[in-house]
Amino acid sequence: MKLNTKDYEERMKKSLASLEDTLTSVRAGRANAGVLSRVTFDYWGTPTPITTMADVRVTDAKTLTISPFDAKSLKDMEKAILASDIGITPQNDGKVLRLVFPQPTEERRRELKKQVQKYGEDAKVAIRNIRRDANDTCKTQKKDGTMTEDEQKASEKAIQDLTDKYIKQVDAITAAKDKEIMEI
Repeated sequence: MKLNTKDYEERMKKSLASLEDTLTSVRAGRANAGVLSRVTFDYWGTPTPITTMADVRVTDAKTLTISPFDAKSLKDMEKAILASDIGITPQNDGKVLRLVFPQPTEERRRELKKQVQKYGEDAKVAIRNIRRDANDTCKTQKKDGTMTEDEQKASEKAIQDLTDKYIKQVDAITAAKDKEIMEI
């Protein structure tokens, strides 16, 4: 009985989706609402994402405007942004917060590129761990007698092909983000 690769492929897809989600939070010099996706503030004792409690808009290529639904939460949102790793000081006019994205320096671009490469490498490790799990399952099934040696080799090859496919996608995604960073 050949190994069902669907479950492992789904897990690899999730690793890829996680990488894409993480890369949206990498600030590349253009205004991007994704940088706020991980920023939470204390709203009535509960950590709440800013994006769920405010209208976040890109007003121009360098400016992000945050209009809270509850005006009383403006100060808390400002504190959360200052405490986060975004690296931008919000401008508060009493009604909205503005984040002005500065042009990154060459040094900052290199740092961002390293960060993107690290996220890409983490995604590759996750995909390789999924491959290892699948190969362990194959070995266990072979040992139990539910899989022949030929089926084991075919299953391991199928998993390796999937791994290669998703690693190439990770490389393509990180290369695109690197290019975006360097074009700024």
